[in-house]
Amino acid sequence: MKAVVLEKKGVINIRKVDDPPAPGLGEVRIAPHTVGICGSDLHYYTHGRVGKFVVRKPMILGHEASGTVIDVGPGVKSLKLGDRVAMEPGVPNMNSRAAKLGMYNIDPDVRFFATPPVDGCLCDVINHPAAFTYKLPDSISYGEGALLEPLAVGMWAATKAAIKPGDVAVVVGAGTVGLLTAAAALAGGCSRVIISDISDVKLAIAGTIAGVTPVNIKKEQLLERVEQETDGWGADRVFECSGNPEAYRDILKLGAPGNTTVIVGMPSESVVPLDVVEAQSKETDIKTIFRYANVYQKAIDVVAGGKIDVKPFISKTFSIDQAVEAFDRVAEGRPEDVKIQIRVTQ
Repeated sequence: MKAVVLEKKGVINIRKVDDPPAPGLGEVRIAPHTVGICGSDLHYYTHGRVGKFVVRKPMILGHEASGTVIDVGPGVKSLKLGDRVAMEPGVPNMNSRAAKLGMYNIDPDVRFFATPPVDGCLCDVINHPAAFTYKLPDSISYGEGALLEPLAVGMWAATKAAIKPGDVAVVVGAGTVGLLTAAAALAGGCSRVIISDISDVKLAIAGTIAGVTPVNIKKEQLLERVEQETDGWGADRVFECSGNPEAYRDILKLGAPGNTTVIVGMPSESVVPLDVVEAQSKETDIKTIFRYANVYQKAIDVVAGGKIDVKPFISKTFSIDQAVEAFDRVAEGRPEDVKIQIRVTQ
């Protein structure tokens, strides 16, 4: 089968690899249709690693995916041939302590698409557990289905924030995850969201979401704008989605007394500046997330129900034969791009 293979840092080839075996117990065979390029895919391409995960041998890229069921393994009753599906890319050891406690996303043994040494899904055929494969309604396209993965991150952040109806939120960073976190916060009950970035183009996209107020921090102070928008009280929920270490310097000032601040973006440096006294004086509840758990079906439901429209976030779609061009475009960091996708099935 054809696959997009990261041979080593900086080298991607589109080449033939071995087909997977027949689907096993509880598995389905899927022909991926559309796969999004994530920041982690890009880091493996440009740096050869993401934190402790290092590319030591050729690896198939891609984890944000939708596709079609083309075979069904023994014991599968929930899916059938021809079903259009989205695949949750992280598969835990269901016997692990973390999985039994409902925290399967932080299972140390989780196998996640395109995370060394596990291959991804930018290829013609994959096998995947039916339990982590979700049927798409007709109203959701393959492109939208591939965006469910980053949406699940935003949904999990909103879930961890324990949003209450009418809350005001601040989202720092208007990349893909920041935009989807803002949308998820609104769907979860926030009355409005203030989102910051340095890109006018991305903020213009954010401004198309009803209830979102964009703020360019190169032109105005975010803290002053938050105080202005909340009569000096601060935001009820704060989401750090930029991953910029400098964003942590003042982030705890944005929240109201008793606020919840959720760290979503993964900073490039493990040690970042946090004003602990600021957090203590407000009794800020600081939470973190790592991927997501038990929200994939909910992400499908909010998109199908019209609560979140992900279509505006699809910037451009390349064919699988243009995969290197697609990755190079993401590496350019064009401000007008939110999500670049690759269509595997022609």
